[in-house]
Amino acid sequence: MKKIIVPIDFSEYSEYALKVAAKLAKQNNSELLALHMLEMSDIMLTGAGEEPQKIIYFLKLAEQRFDEFLKKDYLNGIKITPIVKHFKVFSEVNEIAKEHGAELIVMGSHGVSGAKEFFVGSNTERVVRNAEIPVLVVKNDIAKVKFEIVVFACDFEEDTIEAYLKASKMFDSMNSKMYLVNVNLPNDRFKSSDEIEKEVVSFFTKAERSLDKMSDVKYVSDYTVEDGILNAANKCGADLIVVPTHGRKGLAHFFQGSVGEDVANHATLPVMTYKI
Repeated sequence: MKKIIVPIDFSEYSEYALKVAAKLAKQNNSELLALHMLEMSDIMLTGAGEEPQKIIYFLKLAEQRFDEFLKKDYLNGIKITPIVKHFKVFSEVNEIAKEHGAELIVMGSHGVSGAKEFFVGSNTERVVRNAEIPVLVVKNDIAKVKFEIVVFACDFEEDTIEAYLKASKMFDSMNSKMYLVNVNLPNDRFKSSDEIEKEVVSFFTKAERSLDKMSDVKYVSDYTVEDGILNAANKCGADLIVVPTHGRKGLAHFFQGSVGEDVANHATLPVMTYKI
């Protein structure tokens, strides 16, 4: 993992993300790309008269504040590249990541409970839906960033194989133990043990050309996929939940609707998304 990108908005949540990214950078000898996006209107950027002077003033002010924000003891010894953009266009994070060859995006988010949704209309949603690289969502100040046990939510469909292999490669390099969690629901999606086992055998045959990791699968029966994933993560003592996503097309198969968002919203653990 050579480069990690972290969007910064000066909130406590973006600092949570920065701390996590810093620890990952030190563990992997990575460079941090600290990204700040200004909110400048089209009028300011295209106007005449005093507008150009205002732009220069706000740019310098933002850069100064950004420099101050990045003067943290926990960043000592890490190569940091600050990047300031004129617009808050969060789909652009993926373009910046591609331009600089970043392999991971780390974002802070407060999440919500009750009627509000975690992703809907949020900056995190925009980044996740456009990102072609994994996005790690952090909601807390995590003291220990060592993903020893990882839960990968999996429906064992063929289009999940690529995300699984990428996640497996990443967490193998971190010496993590990754379990695959499959949730069986008591409705029209219910599957018998034989049906599930056939899907798992087919999945590993195509993905690994081996059935050696069959023992790493956790079968869970629950009333919702979200509850099944969260309960499995709790029982496994997981440090991280991984969810594959189709991005703009919605979440894969049993992640239809808002399950993926709900998992990220209600999990106290960090959640990482992988694009399918």
